[in-house]
Amino acid sequence: MAKSESNVDRIHEKLRQMAADFAFKPDQRINETELAISLDASRTPVREALNRLVAEGFLTFQSGRGFSCRPLSPQRILDLYEARVAIECEALRLSCARAKAEDIAALAEYLDGIEPEYAACTDVNALLAMDEGFHLALAELSQNAELMRMLKNLNDRIRYIRMIDLSRMRRGENQGNASPISAHRIILNAVLKRDALQADIALRGHIERRREEATEAVQIAYSQLYVPVD
Repeated sequence: MAKSESNVDRIHEKLRQMAADFAFKPDQRINETELAISLDASRTPVREALNRLVAEGFLTFQSGRGFSCRPLSPQRILDLYEARVAIECEALRLSCARAKAEDIAALAEYLDGIEPEYAACTDVNALLAMDEGFHLALAELSQNAELMRMLKNLNDRIRYIRMIDLSRMRRGENQGNASPISAHRIILNAVLKRDALQADIALRGHIERRREEATEAVQIAYSQLYVPVD
């Protein structure tokens, strides 16, 4: 039983990464037989892993049609950003009330440490890891494991779009927007003061500025997924 569970977990993690990166194109039907062959696995653990991904929002399932990759549209991305705002702002409210002073200080030290690296970094994956790292650490101050679980899921489902957005920012296409690091510092300063209202205003504005770029980022995503690169 343990070996079977381990195999499903391995397949699930592999397929989850593929789905997050849109290795399956939006709305693409998934051939279970071909997938099982490519993964050198039987169809039973593959189907179990696919069902998990449906529950997590990475895939869809329709009777008679089977499994498909999730759609990619501006509205769906906006929905995910709205959910992210709700979850992060609630976690932040709890963080202002519950966080230990030493944990807030540790997060401030983390921000101090990554600021020079962030300013000079050109690796979009590294930039996103630093950004997500701050937001997850901030949410962890809430001491609410369920909010953390939901936030991690949302991060994975919007990561492809966020990488496009960060890439555009690094190329200077969104120069009117404040640096994420400076926005993070404003949020954290409010948490240090236990000012939940100002922290909420700063965090909400920070996330919503990124949400406004969703429509164009989705268009870029489609061009990357469907237009061959010479």
